[in-house]
Amino acid sequence: MRMLLELLRIIFIFGILGALGWAIIENIYTINEITETYSWLGAIAVLVLLFVLYRNKLQFSSWYKGKDRMKLSKAVSNSLIFSSMLLFILPFFLGSWLS
Repeated sequence: MRMLLELLRIIFIFGILGALGWAIIENIYTINEITETYSWLGAIAVLVLLFVLYRNKLQFSSWYKGKDRMKLSKAVSNSLIFSSMLLFILPFFLGSWLS
């Protein structure tokens, strides 16, 4: 039962926070048509950031108390956050480079 509750919690967190994050950055990508075409990269960046947030903070305040819960290593966290920032910026470079 706790596993099911945790799964529903993960779906809720990714759904609500993902939609909120996308609503915040969606208007930024509507600057030009080419940037809007590659806005899906921003959506992936939001999901990567939510993954890092969940693995490093949110999983420890959950119903599931399994022994395999661990934080991501500092190197993995930093590389995922850097990749996410790169994915946020990439549509602007593609928009200016391809136009």
